[in-house]
Amino acid sequence: MQLEVCANSATSCLQAEEGGATRVELCAGIPEGGTTPSSGEIAVACKLVNIPIHVIIRPRGGDFVYSHHEIEAMRHDICVARDLGAQGIVIGCLTPDGYYDEKANALLLSEAQGMKLTFHRAFDVCAAPTEMLETLIEAGFHRVLTSGCAPTAVEGKLMLRQLHQQAAGRIGIMAGCGIRVDNLDALAEYTGITEFHSSLRHQVSSPMRFRKPEVSMGGTVHIDEYSRPETSADLVRQAVEILRRREK
Repeated sequence: MQLEVCANSATSCLQAEEGGATRVELCAGIPEGGTTPSSGEIAVACKLVNIPIHVIIRPRGGDFVYSHHEIEAMRHDICVARDLGAQGIVIGCLTPDGYYDEKANALLLSEAQGMKLTFHRAFDVCAAPTEMLETLIEAGFHRVLTSGCAPTAVEGKLMLRQLHQQAAGRIGIMAGCGIRVDNLDALAEYTGITEFHSSLRHQVSSPMRFRKPEVSMGGTVHIDEYSRPETSADLVRQAVEILRRREK
């Protein structure tokens, strides 16, 4: 049983390791579904933790059809992540019709020789999931992160079970999106899946004592700028214990 934690900082990576996670997916822009973290964040995270770090390579939020310039940026980011010590990358490019973009993905894969490869939740908005799964196997991906093509993994549990059966050990099916300690055991039981992905975060209050909450750094976009989400070692520990009990 494996637990990958979606970590938004080097500090979150440390919390994930302390809680017993198998590995981390390091990303920025979690509200957008994850974007490429800075080289500094990757470097510090790789220096601090011993568990594998997989870096998401995604230049922006939104769809998964990328321009030539975006692909070039992603190729550069893959090289940076590898050189800084990341063991894997998390990628995914689609065509405008929702199918696997063979050319774009091949360009990215060519830069990732020797790294672990995860195809991210672009899979969940593809036009033909079962066909896509076979394509990913042929392309050499080690796993696919998916919610079962539904808003959450719990809602997509039937598809997750079907994908797990279709994969038959040829590629890892990693269930993710909306997975918490209170639904993990039931989801594992129903699907038969052994790899799970979760952020397992809590809100950490800012140390700022002087505050001006009426001033937003996002202009017309208002968020709580005096707290931040961070991986909780305690929540990770609880999830790991649930999975360990299933192994017995």
